[in-house]
Amino acid sequence: MSMLDTRVPAVLLRIDRNPFHHGTLGAVRSLGRAGVDVHVVADSTGSPVRASRFVRQLHPPPPPGAAPADIASVLLRVAARIERPAVLIPMDDAGAVAVSRLREELAPAYLLPQQPGAVPERVADKSELAGLCAAADVPHPETVVPESAAQAAAAVRRLGLPVVAKWSRPWLLPAGAGLRSTVVVRSAHEAQALFLRAEEAGSRLLLQAFLPPGPDRDWFFHGYADRSGALRGGGPGRKLCAWPRGAGLTAVGEWTENSQVRSLAERLTDALGYRGILDLDFRRCGSTGAYHLLDFNPRPGAQFRLFADAAGLDVVRAQHLDLTHRPLPAAAPLPGRTFVVENYAPLAALRAAPHGRELAWYAGDDPAPGRAMWRLWRAHVTRRLRDRLPRPAATGPRPDEAARRVPLSSPAALTETTGDEKASSH
Repeated sequence: MSMLDTRVPAVLLRIDRNPFHHGTLGAVRSLGRAGVDVHVVADSTGSPVRASRFVRQLHPPPPPGAAPADIASVLLRVAARIERPAVLIPMDDAGAVAVSRLREELAPAYLLPQQPGAVPERVADKSELAGLCAAADVPHPETVVPESAAQAAAAVRRLGLPVVAKWSRPWLLPAGAGLRSTVVVRSAHEAQALFLRAEEAGSRLLLQAFLPPGPDRDWFFHGYADRSGALRGGGPGRKLCAWPRGAGLTAVGEWTENSQVRSLAERLTDALGYRGILDLDFRRCGSTGAYHLLDFNPRPGAQFRLFADAAGLDVVRAQHLDLTHRPLPAAAPLPGRTFVVENYAPLAALRAAPHGRELAWYAGDDPAPGRAMWRLWRAHVTRRLRDRLPRPAATGPRPDEAARRVPLSSPAALTETTGDEKASSH
């Protein structure tokens, strides 16, 4: 018998167009295996997720850049088709922010955590996060929000090169503009060029001190803050391998107990009164040993299934149990368990895993997404390589255009990240 109330379906919302978001597949499988009907509101074109046998129904997502009213219309239309209240789980920041804004309108049709105010939007906003961390006494990289191109250059001189540049509200970045949520810049000119694109990006540029990478420095914490504020269904983990190397998402992660990381996560969520699923990213400073919070994502992280414990609990199950007033089992941690994203770390997927392992795409009880992933990934890589081949030179860019762009050959462009990718080069 399932520990979840299988009479209550789940709706997964993903607005970001990322066909290879393995976190969505993890949520589909986790809830589907427990007997819950899983509805997915996302662009599933060319995505392995659509091949999962645990998907009850796929629904078209809101269009890119949709207004809150349009997102509400889509979700309420899905709710009308389901004809009973469902647990709603946003799988990206854009969805989390939208659901937070629309809570009153969505509440009759969906079960949602009791979030105070606009907390998800505040923690997802990179410029606000620095102030929230300061108020809660949680270390955070020194951050400057320039008001002019000249201030951007001055901030680079003050912080020292290289510098991490972020758009404060990355979910507003327009598709196809060549802008990424995070980029490492190595000159004042690059910082100024990015600042001049702030209007196009839809939010402010911020510059952060660079924390050098190194062994045992990249950490994360996943959890679900229940109705009492207790963190359940997750834990602290280490990033053993990133993709792209040095500045990317977790390709290989390991569940590793860390009392300092856990304490910081609890301190910040308590200070905010946060409720719901969270994914925090930390970088340990090599000189001071302090763990600096880099990002607070108010939704499941892509590697959340790393923390599926011996009782079968993870963050999406914890939310479903809590919102349906079911008891949550006592935590049964599995330190040493690993999580591997096969298309980014294929060799790691073949190594022995004495403490247990979960693969992002392949599963014995749901093999179709794994097969689809390799077929689609080969096509994706081939397309990307073809796009990078030199093309015959036409007319060069106008001088004013060149001044506004970070060159594609620059270190910034080569180390930029997007979506669930993290700038682990902080």
